Amino acid sequence: MSRVALLSLLALLALCVPAQAHFGMVVPDRNIVTKDGPKAFNLDIRFWHPMENQGMDMAKPKLEVTGKGKPEDVSASLKPAAIDGKQAWMANYAVKAPGVYMFTVTPQPYFEPSEDKFILHLTKTVVSALGGEDGWDKPLGQKLEIVPMVKPFALYAGNVFTGKVLHKGKPLANAEVEVEFFNADGARKAPGEAYVTQVVKTDGAGVFSYAAPWAGWWGFAALTDDDARLKKDGKDKKVELGGVIWVYFHPVAGK
Repeated sequence: MSRVALLSLLALLALCVPAQAHFGMVVPDRNIVTKDGPKAFNLDIRFWHPMENQGMDMAKPKLEVTGKGKPEDVSASLKPAAIDGKQAWMANYAVKAPGVYMFTVTPQPYFEPSEDKFILHLTKTVVSALGGEDGWDKPLGQKLEIVPMVKPFALYAGNVFTGKVLHKGKPLANAEVEVEFFNADGARKAPGEAYVTQVVKTDGAGVFSYAAPWAGWWGFAALTDDDARLKKDGKDKKVELGGVIWVYFHPVAGK
């Protein structure tokens, strides 16, 4: 086979390989902090393919927490972590008062050569502390975000998670929402490539629903093209904007 033919074949094969879904991640080791338990917990922060448990290097992001009041920048708490040879981050946070705490991660834009565009995922999760349960449905004002429409820290496996996608504060209709399970221990095996990333779409009001088939952490990533462009090698490149939320589904007793 000639060199030209070989290169053409390799390019064709590259186009045939399904693109893996990228997910910003912020996963606490507990999403409910009880009055009689430890008040501190850890946050696992990555840029990852959750179901396949494969990752990319993540430059240091910005970490904020919103409780009762304005967002607080807690990026100083970030500690570097190497996971499977990839750069990730960890943070420890201790609650001091009852309430609902929303943790948001704003990464540095990641350039994906295979898609010739930047990826910017604005990622959040919700923690209930010391009996506080008010405010979990409040938007944070991110450029793209998923606002939960069911209490996001008290779901059983099999429950339906419903969220509303807001883009610049307005519902985003007919948008794709990618869904993946965080397969941390590799115990789950997808029966085929199509099952790795589940996809649902929002309705005219920006609302979507998904029933998690088993317990664990599930990520929901609403996607749209940003109206901004970023430079790469002197050229303007598209930006995929993602609004991501991580939700835990608790095991059902007796199953």
